[in-house]
Amino acid sequence: MGYACALITVVIWSGFILVSRLGAQGTLSAFDVAALRFGVSGLVMLPYLLRHGTGGLTLLQVAALGVTAGLGYALLAYSGFHFAPAAHAAVFMPGMLPFFTAALAWWLLGERWTRGRLLGLAVVAAGVALLVADELGRGGTTWRGDLLFLSASVSWAVFGVLARRWRVQPLQATAVIGVFCLVTYWPPYLLSGHSNLLEAPLAEVVIQGVYQGLLAVVVALITYTRALQILGPNLTTTITSLTPALAALSAVPLLGEELSALAVLGVMIVTLGVLVSVIRPRSTPTAQVSDED
Repeated sequence: MGYACALITVVIWSGFILVSRLGAQGTLSAFDVAALRFGVSGLVMLPYLLRHGTGGLTLLQVAALGVTAGLGYALLAYSGFHFAPAAHAAVFMPGMLPFFTAALAWWLLGERWTRGRLLGLAVVAAGVALLVADELGRGGTTWRGDLLFLSASVSWAVFGVLARRWRVQPLQATAVIGVFCLVTYWPPYLLSGHSNLLEAPLAEVVIQGVYQGLLAVVVALITYTRALQILGPNLTTTITSLTPALAALSAVPLLGEELSALAVLGVMIVTLGVLVSVIRPRSTPTAQVSDED
């Protein structure tokens, strides 16, 4: 059951990148996809929030979580997909997230970096350098999307550190973020008059709404949390570190994106770096690691 939950999480996270890139090639804008994400997740989690409340979080704390993991992450990520391919999103968002999180945890929480994490960072940097070299060789402008993806990853990392400091439970975080984004984003979105929801094909709206608002936000949270409970943080994060490679390679047959040999090598090296950073040695042959990232 634990392995199944971890693998489902990897598939959903990888699918988020593919579906988001697909949405960027359709009728919907980044603001439309964000509206669907916030609308569906907010409505789904509203009953939970009404029943359990904010769990003691202040309005300022709710806003901080909502801006970082909700508005900031989604708008930056969805905008990035209009400029850069799925492979770049896979590297610069889930690939770099562990290191942004670790850097912020060191700065704000005083957590120390392990040798494994430092080694992993060096390996990831090498993979990113290959992607940058490949892009410079092509003379493209996907660097705009790359910067947006990096910013989205930083935004999510800030949320992760804040949630850890405030001891926010996963379902509680999902509920407050979803409802916060629903009530703060939808009114100005509707008043702007720039919605493409009515012009877009119904299938496109349904796919983005269900995947972004339900699968990527709610279902993936449940499966990831369940995997953590059964397998522990070390094994779970090891499995989920496969997300960058799966998303990047799947984009070739599913979205028709082209990957040069240099880009494929870069993605593989980044995946290896993430894997190195999350694998922790046991202190004894029988001891279990209890600390979490």
